[in-house]
Amino acid sequence: MHDYQMLEDGDRVLLALSGGVDSLALAWTLSFWQTKAPINYTLHAITVDHEFWKEHEGAVSPRESIGTQVTPLGIEYSVERAWDMTEENRSCYQCARNRRSQLFDLARQRGYNKVALGHHKDDLIETLFLNLLYSGNISTMLPKQQLFEGRLSLIRPLAYLEKDEVIDIAEAHGMKPVPNLCPLADDTRREKVRSILADIYAREPGAKRSMFAALANVREGYML
Repeated sequence: MHDYQMLEDGDRVLLALSGGVDSLALAWTLSFWQTKAPINYTLHAITVDHEFWKEHEGAVSPRESIGTQVTPLGIEYSVERAWDMTEENRSCYQCARNRRSQLFDLARQRGYNKVALGHHKDDLIETLFLNLLYSGNISTMLPKQQLFEGRLSLIRPLAYLEKDEVIDIAEAHGMKPVPNLCPLADDTRREKVRSILADIYAREPGAKRSMFAALANVREGYML
C-alpha cells in the first residue's frame, strides 16, 4: 500500500471479485484498511459472471455464493454478465482479456479511478515465467499500473504476500472460496508453469525469495 501509494483520499475503487480465495482475501483486506487508513475511499465489488454455474447441478449464483460473504463486510456488491465470446475464439487468454476490458469499461462508465485485483507474489513470479517461456520477453504484472493516461490505475495490494499467506487471511476471517467451474480451469499454461515452479521450490527452498527480488533488480547492462 505504502511503497506504491496505491490508495489516495477520495478514491473510488472497483474490486474485481471472482470468488476465488485471492479476491475474497483482498475484499477483507480493503474493507479492514478502510477502518484504519487515514484516508477515505469507496469500495465496490463486482463479479463478471460467465454463468458456468448454470451448467452444474447444485451450483448457485455469484450473488448467493460470493455476495453473501462480502456484503457483511459493508462492501457494495453487484454482478455483471460476461461479454459473449464465439466458440472459435474461446480461450483462457481471450476470456481474461475480455473480462479485463469489461472491468475497464465498467470503471469508466461508473466513475471508478482504481481497479483492485487479487494477484499475489506467486502470480507475479508465474507471470514472469509465462512471458519467458511463451512470449519471449522479460516482464511481469506491476503492483500498481497507470492506464489511459492516468485516468485509471490497477492496484494489486496482495503483491508482497505468498499464496499460503493469502489463504491464511481468508481462513482466519471465514471467507469460503467458490470453485472455479470453467471447463478449462485446470488445463492452462499457468498451471504448467505453476507445476514447474513447485518443482524448483522443492529443490531450492530459497528460490522464490530470490526470484521475487530479481523482479526489482534487473541489470540492464547485462541484457541483450
